[in-house]
Amino acid sequence: MRSRLPYLAALASLIMLNTAWADEVQVAVAANFTAPIQAIAKDFEKDTGHTLIAAYGATGQFYAQIKNGAPFEVFLAADDSTPAKLEQENAIVPGSRFTYAIGTLALWSAQPGYVDDKGAVLQGNAYKHLSLANPKTAPYGLAATQVLEKLKLTEATRAKWVEGQNITQAFQFVSTGNAELGFVALSQIFKDGKVQSGSAWIVPASLHDPIRQDAVILKKGKDNPAAKALVDYLKGPNAAAVIKAYGYEI
Repeated sequence: MRSRLPYLAALASLIMLNTAWADEVQVAVAANFTAPIQAIAKDFEKDTGHTLIAAYGATGQFYAQIKNGAPFEVFLAADDSTPAKLEQENAIVPGSRFTYAIGTLALWSAQPGYVDDKGAVLQGNAYKHLSLANPKTAPYGLAATQVLEKLKLTEATRAKWVEGQNITQAFQFVSTGNAELGFVALSQIFKDGKVQSGSAWIVPASLHDPIRQDAVILKKGKDNPAAKALVDYLKGPNAAAVIKAYGYEI
């Protein structure tokens, strides 16, 4: 029995070491970034041993949840103003805020040939429903309303708006045919340099405010090595390649 003690002690130490090294990180992810973070998560877990547990939704809704004590440790927002607000409220780890992606808005239809590459279909006004995310909680929805305002189409189209709670729901309205077209995140329809299905107009950035997407480590993640590891990973070349493949700028 005595001869086994050193072995058992070493085994226990190894288990404790592995447990301490491989942590989980709870991440609130803006809905537009769902596909990229799912791709990044696989490599992150393989390369670091840490596990990423993600929840997806609208940035404004996540802000409310975080303020109400939600257990998120890292927040990948769809804007830069919400993380900045959390920083001002001392709700994040100081110095952790950075821009992980710059988003692109697209007008998309699930029907091939329905949307032209200039977005003239909007002016034609022949459609019955125009999908967009809630502009009060989703930055891509706000950008969509700015585009319509810039094109002087707000009043002409307002009765046709179908608002999703977030950009994922706005996309679903179009993909299921409940809306003929809608404003979505380019990342939802784009991969490896091309639109994957249907037809789309990539909206010029000059028609809306920049969609700078910032990330922060929240106070709940300040002592979690996996939280810092994820933020560091998002700044690295492997994550950058994935982010660009989905149509974002870095």
